[in-house]
Amino acid sequence: MEYRRITALPPYVFTVIDTLKVEARRAGRDVVDLGFGNPDLPSPDVAVDKLAEAARNPRNHRYSSSRGIPKLRRAAADLYERRFGVTLDPETQVIQTIGAKEGFPTSCG
Repeated sequence: MEYRRITALPPYVFTVIDTLKVEARRAGRDVVDLGFGNPDLPSPDVAVDKLAEAARNPRNHRYSSSRGIPKLRRAAADLYERRFGVTLDPETQVIQTIGAKEGFPTSCG
């Protein structure tokens, strides 16, 4: 099935850039990749050791109980006020989660 609105979207810019990099390398040009998150050197041993130490610590084997960054919660409450005319208390009625399920109380399953 094809959707007109989806096929009308422009190409993803990073896919275009990656294609251009591959083409340039194949053409024998020297390419300096300034992309983020793509290290080309191994992590230092001390960093790997500390990561392994933290991974072995049972206290780290649970999800954070954080309600989110206070200024971000305030900004979310302000947005609701401006956009919907709804007043929220950022201390008791606003949290940030990594997904919808995490926002439900544990008693909800």
